Amino acid sequence: MKRNLTALAMAFALAGCAAKSTPVSPKESVVAAPVATDLTKRELADGLYEMALSPAGDALYVSSSEGFKDVQGGVVYKLDPETLKTTGASHTDLKNFAMAMSADGKTVYVTNSLDGGISAINTADGKVKNRLMFPERNEKGLPYGARQILLHNDTLYVGAVADPALIWVVDAKTLKLKTRIKNTGKWMTGLHYSDATGRIYAANGSGEILVINPRNNRIEQRWKPLGDKPALLLNIAEDAQTGRLFVTDNSQAKTTLALDIHSGKLIKQLDVGDSLGVVFNPKRHEIYVSQRESGKVLSLDATSYALKKSWDLKPNPNSLLLSADGKTLFVTVKQAFNKDHSTNGPDSVVRIDLNK
Repeated sequence: MKRNLTALAMAFALAGCAAKSTPVSPKESVVAAPVATDLTKRELADGLYEMALSPAGDALYVSSSEGFKDVQGGVVYKLDPETLKTTGASHTDLKNFAMAMSADGKTVYVTNSLDGGISAINTADGKVKNRLMFPERNEKGLPYGARQILLHNDTLYVGAVADPALIWVVDAKTLKLKTRIKNTGKWMTGLHYSDATGRIYAANGSGEILVINPRNNRIEQRWKPLGDKPALLLNIAEDAQTGRLFVTDNSQAKTTLALDIHSGKLIKQLDVGDSLGVVFNPKRHEIYVSQRESGKVLSLDATSYALKKSWDLKPNPNSLLLSADGKTLFVTVKQAFNKDHSTNGPDSVVRIDLNK
């Protein structure tokens, strides 16, 4: 159990220029902003983390580690994205965390962080059809935590929560390890691919954003947007039209950063407080940020960075997922852990109708 908590704490503590408007301060924003009622919430299961939508948008997959006290294995839930009712479930022998969906919708990939591996699940029958366990071990003999997973051009990029960290590069069809990207700093966290630049952006616990060329898997640039200030950068989103990356920090700087996607220059440090998940909605020109400590999900205007809405989703909103049409935002909401590693109830899935 100590292994579980250590890996969990590391992996999931947990991914052009804008107008120069001054954002409303956090305290003023929370008071002034309207509290939305346009959501559906469903208690589902223990240990919910990331989500994935089928390409057709007719199925929502939710990864679950289930409980961390005397519970073996996990589940990947299949939900109706409109009603959040369960339409299927894959019971797995390992616990599930991050997710990626194949372009054809036939395979959902999950990271098995505590055991240092990834699994491929057939969406047609819910069976695990392939798996890869990574051999790396830390000084205590424990596997490197497989945190985030990114699918690009039939290749999976999997970040290792280790010090020093690395990125595993895996053939998505065969789940064979192709190579490793090393020297990636401390604790590999968020991964994002940009069609605009043809580069992968990787965040780490050293306060860096790494710019990686996926054609040769080489690190071309290393940005440290906050300089020598402590930062544990987590998740990444992109506004391709204006050339901005949005990067969160939930535990050190407690902020969301807006960076120039070409130079890494810090455009704006948003005064919104602790920030975990982040999503950009090009259809509505909005940024969504989950605040695990504050128990809120924020909607920010992507030009002025002003707060437009806040949703009170206590205790701990975690992962975010936006529908392809930009009309619906999904959120996993976690319960706090007790001292014996149990929780007071199941985690929840929330569906937010952004048009209301």
